Amino acid sequence: MLVRARVLRLDRPDRLARVGLLLARWGPTPASGYAISALRDPDRPAIHDDRGTISFIDLHRETNALAHSLREVGVGEGDGIAILCRDHAGFIKSTVAASKLGADVLLLNTSFAEPQIADVCARERPRVLIYDEEFIPLCASAAVGRNSVIAWHDSESPEYPTLDALIAAGTRENLRPPHDRGRVVILTSGTTGAPRGASRHQPRSLDPAAALFSRIPLRARETTVIAAPLFHSWGYAHFTLGLALSSTLVLHRRFDPEQALASVARYQASVLVVVPLMLQRLLELGPETIARYDTSSLRVIAASGSALPGELALRVMDTFGDVLYNLYGSTEVAWATIASPEELRSAPGTAGTPPRGTQVRLFDADGSERRAPGETGRIFVTNEMVMDGYTSGDGKTELQGLIATGDVGYLDDHGRLFISGRDDDMIVSGGENVFPSEVEDLLAEHDAIEDVAVIGVADEEFGERLRAFIVLKEGSELDGETVKDYVRANLARFKVPRDVVFIDELPRTATGKVLKRELRLLDAA
Repeated sequence: MLVRARVLRLDRPDRLARVGLLLARWGPTPASGYAISALRDPDRPAIHDDRGTISFIDLHRETNALAHSLREVGVGEGDGIAILCRDHAGFIKSTVAASKLGADVLLLNTSFAEPQIADVCARERPRVLIYDEEFIPLCASAAVGRNSVIAWHDSESPEYPTLDALIAAGTRENLRPPHDRGRVVILTSGTTGAPRGASRHQPRSLDPAAALFSRIPLRARETTVIAAPLFHSWGYAHFTLGLALSSTLVLHRRFDPEQALASVARYQASVLVVVPLMLQRLLELGPETIARYDTSSLRVIAASGSALPGELALRVMDTFGDVLYNLYGSTEVAWATIASPEELRSAPGTAGTPPRGTQVRLFDADGSERRAPGETGRIFVTNEMVMDGYTSGDGKTELQGLIATGDVGYLDDHGRLFISGRDDDMIVSGGENVFPSEVEDLLAEHDAIEDVAVIGVADEEFGERLRAFIVLKEGSELDGETVKDYVRANLARFKVPRDVVFIDELPRTATGKVLKRELRLLDAA
């Protein structure tokens, strides 16, 4: 797989020896990734962002300098660095510098409120906070007693030291490898409660990368537009894959669908990394706008982070070609299955099949395995990238060495996985098990509906009932009874929402997941 992806290639013997030495000393870490790319392709662009371009050799030297400066302010092996940045080179530099020190990295969600940031930092205890200037008010509480560093600023004189100043002050000499390669802590989305930190050490080999290359045809020394947030496990995964591939990364601080297409065309990108909501926004540009940009260089549109409706997958492939790959996983297990374009065509809505080295099994509530096609069960996964545990000390539910994803699903006759919904989203209405996601998928296909979410609420007669929250397309009209009749015509009667609420916008995370806990608060209000 690594040869096919051109990660392993012929080179001068002396250069191969130095590459081997770097891997032996540093392992497959962000520190070694950019050091190897600087050795092999020093002048190639490593990153294009909203401020400009930086080469592999300059990125390697600047992260050396940043690591030395962070050490001067007290960051050592095993200490924590919290990063609250949008997608730009400063995020990458901070992460690589932490890797060179053997420090732990805590990735903070840019959509968090001040109390959430303060709570997470109190629990995880990072020594340094690195954040964009716009987040100074949000970091006010968390920054007390910690060093603050500004990664991105628009003002001429920020009130805290800047990343650029630390880089300018530090020596660019290479560092010695740390004894511990450090951990990365990625926070769960917190859609149903407080976010928790899922911790994992840096991989010990290139096997995890090879596993993804076995299903998604990523290739070395190409250009990748990462539109998904880097703080999220999906965006971060493509940053780390880009290390192995010596990819040129294109980053923008905020997602703009037309800007994403323009970047694909400008840099002739072969990969576009998105969450499903971004695909919807791309299609909303319309055929005329999309046609202005040459996207023929795209070989892969990689989607993950939330459910990908089958109808949306088909529309994306009809527009951009059969280049869509959908990964299903979670912060805790990294990945479980990957759906190829062929699978998405033949079985729209499927989450696909497990890649190399990953095992997926389904179990019922009593712990008995569900093997027959169509049998619904809780989804459990194991692979080399499952988390070490939550930083709070507890862990996800485990069974026979596999970790629960928190979802329920079933396999078809071809072994393809389908997700029925969250195991805690299922409601029992009048004695019938109902998953809101099935109703959501149906309503999303309605011509007048822009966005939809369905939740369960208490009901005195049936125990629970469905309530649908609907955002209409501009200029469209729809009433609650018409919505119910549409569902009744396509699904069983017990799946018809008893309530239909029209709202202007659904509350979502930065990766597009609907915050159903906020809808429940809205319901209570």
